[in-house]
Order: sequence, then C-alpha cells, then structure tokens
Amino acid sequence: MTQQVRDVMTSDVKTVQPQARVGDVARVMRDEDIGSVPVVQDEQLLGMITDRDLVIRALADCGDDVMQFTAEEFMSREVQCCRDDQNIGDVLKEMGDQQIRRLPVVNNERKLVGIVSLGDLSHEAKPQQAGKALGEITKPTGP
Repeated sequence: MTQQVRDVMTSDVKTVQPQARVGDVARVMRDEDIGSVPVVQDEQLLGMITDRDLVIRALADCGDDVMQFTAEEFMSREVQCCRDDQNIGDVLKEMGDQQIRRLPVVNNERKLVGIVSLGDLSHEAKPQQAGKALGEITKPTGP
C-alpha cells in the first residue's frame, strides 16, 4: 500500500490569524523554534509568513514602526502546498523540483490539516527518491 502525506505529516501546526501583529508572529516562531507559520482564517490557508519575511520585508522596510503591521501585510499569498491524500513519493519529487523543505498540507476543502517536511517524507520514501529530492533542494540557484 502506498503511503499518503497524512500518514507522515505533523498535524499539530502552530498558525496565526492574518490580523496577528508581526511581533506576535515572531514570538510564535521563537517559542516554537520554527521559521515559518501558516496564516489561516476559519481553518482556510491564506498564506505563509517566514522569518525571512519578518526581517527582509517587514523590519528592513518599516524600521521602528514594524510592530504596528500585521501578518497579512507581509505573508506570501502564493503558497505551494500539498493535499493530505497525495502519495509521499509524488510530493517528495515536487519538493525537490521546487526546492522546498516544508509544505503546508490541506484537505480537499483547502483547510489546513498539517505540515510536512522533507525529513518526514524521506523516512518513508525509497532512499533514491529522498536523495534526489535533497540534491535538488540544496542545489544552488542563480548564476
């Protein structure tokens, strides 16, 4: 039987609302030791906000006024995600092709149900699949 993403994903995911202040988002990242947080409303995935978004976009652009802004203003709205019923090999290949280490997991109604990492998938995938995906993810981009 082929394993699906729901079999290996983390289902207890810390999230923030779009109205969360960036300081609160940063505290969630610090307290949970994570670098990205899904932004959800009514369980619907609206976007992702990363530590890079907070530093490069929020702090660099807003300076001392950064604390008045919200997650919605700095989150990425075009979020690559996968469905909970997808085959782990297919998702692993997609992560390698897109050079992504973590993906939010949604169900058919686009409700956030978990998050899956390269490590989660590679434990269950064939060794050559995991190695190829990791090689693609760590490949330098650009000139």
